[in-house]
Amino acid sequence: MIDKQPVIEKHRKHSEDTGSARVQIALLTERINGLTDHFRQHPKDHHGRHGLLKMVGTRRRLLNYLKGRDLSAYRSLVTELGLRN
Repeated sequence: MIDKQPVIEKHRKHSEDTGSARVQIALLTERINGLTDHFRQHPKDHHGRHGLLKMVGTRRRLLNYLKGRDLSAYRSLVTELGLRN
């Protein structure tokens, strides 16, 4: 499990922000990175891989939403998280 608080603290817009697109994308990225390491050790975990692919799709949709709403925030988040366009 990841520790959510530091990720939320880093990416939130204001003190009460826990569910904005930026925060959700950052949390999903942390979970995806953790699962990627898990699959290096357990390559036959196909059920877990299905969940990983669902998370990747959700993150992609959130990124598309953010790109349409605020292009500069999208670009800064992608570079900050090290994601490909």
